Amino acid sequence: MPQQVTDVDVLRDYLRGVMDRADHHAQNVNEVALAVAGGVIWRKDDDPLEVMVREGEMKNVLWFKVNGQRYALSYNHGAAEIELRRGTTRGNEIASFSNAMPTSQVRAVFRGL
Repeated sequence: MPQQVTDVDVLRDYLRGVMDRADHHAQNVNEVALAVAGGVIWRKDDDPLEVMVREGEMKNVLWFKVNGQRYALSYNHGAAEIELRRGTTRGNEIASFSNAMPTSQVRAVFRGL
């Protein structure tokens, strides 16, 4: 069930969890995750962010809207990348992110939303 993120402290707690998990299990996205987070904050509508919560813990899924269109970010374990999809975690893939991607390309993806 999603939890709304309307407070910077909740967002910080969410990002700390993502970064801790990335440092331990997904080191190929532990740098780009910060650029992706910045892109979300830059482009998101005024609607609150939403994060996946399971058993009381925030997980690696985040939803946000840009110009009324909903997007989902999640970690794909098989590809070892963060995926950006339209609507849901199973929607059309817009982009995938890893530490190999230059921040200029991350910026271009978010600018294009």
